[in-house]
Amino acid sequence: MVARLGGPQALDHTARETKAFVRPREIRNAVDLLRLILAYCLGEQGLRLTAAWATSVGLVDISNVALLYRLRQCGDWLALLVGQALASAAPKRSRGRLIRIIDATTVPKKGRQGKTKNEVFRIHSAFDLPRERFGHFELTDQHEGETLDRVPAVPGEIRIADRAYLQPERMANLIRLGADFVIRAGWKGARWRDCAGRALDLVAELRKAAKRGLIDRPIWIKPRRGAPLAVRLVAIKKPQDAAAAARRKAKLAARKGGHTLSKQTLEAADWVILMTSLAPDDFPTEDVLALYRLRWRIELGFKRLKSVIGLKGPPGADERSARPHILAHLLIILLLEPLVDELEDSPRSAQAA
Repeated sequence: MVARLGGPQALDHTARETKAFVRPREIRNAVDLLRLILAYCLGEQGLRLTAAWATSVGLVDISNVALLYRLRQCGDWLALLVGQALASAAPKRSRGRLIRIIDATTVPKKGRQGKTKNEVFRIHSAFDLPRERFGHFELTDQHEGETLDRVPAVPGEIRIADRAYLQPERMANLIRLGADFVIRAGWKGARWRDCAGRALDLVAELRKAAKRGLIDRPIWIKPRRGAPLAVRLVAIKKPQDAAAAARRKAKLAARKGGHTLSKQTLEAADWVILMTSLAPDDFPTEDVLALYRLRWRIELGFKRLKSVIGLKGPPGADERSARPHILAHLLIILLLEPLVDELEDSPRSAQAA
């Protein structure tokens, strides 16, 4: 891990630059500091036992209070190391196009009495294919929303996202930057228009195509400002069992929310509805559907982050220590991802990528 982060001298330089490590006292160098911080953040021993472990193995004789102080000084350093790890693994341009799956996951903040409140940290992420690696992280609180263009665009990339990212202005921005997208949509997720600018009933379009079970046609979305955005509607009717499950889920959500479920919502539940900027001559219907089916890969990435790496809610409420705690986990998954095929019981096949 030290080698992948540039070696001891590079770690020492970045630690001093960010004031995480100023001069050797109890802790001799930046490598020992990183080892100490990761031992606490990735373990479940707490401050006292981690400090006792560090003394017992001869790493450093430090108190739990001093360890907490060191942790609070490491936020900017860990953020810098995460940035370096992302940059070193940046995708190289090749004949194939970069596919970026965009999503966010959350970890809870800790309450004053140790109870989890509704407040969370949100980790905005991009998962790059075919490399099968996280290509972007941004850590915010719950007040920062999920936006399609938060992750810097790479010209030529294809960005895949769920329905929370159906944002016309940001979709137009991606196109201006030379990127394309495939985004899941709900039947009332936008103001739909036809080629003449008239309001379009999307559910009525689904009804017309019910027998065929497939739609691939131009459609326009009216943003809050500016001209309608021309995109491509690709929709496919779900298999009978999947449609029934989607209807049950919609009914359950309506009961929990205390509202009446509309007939249109039930009809739309039978369909997978996608919006894309990809040209039909280059990406036929089947290819667009296949691209969106890749979205589950980021869910596997989040699962590894939380179950294998062990990312949970930070143990304390103070953001000075909570932020480095989360960043330590993000750093570790970036360092371990190149080894994931060797660590997993069933490595991914080359064809799956």
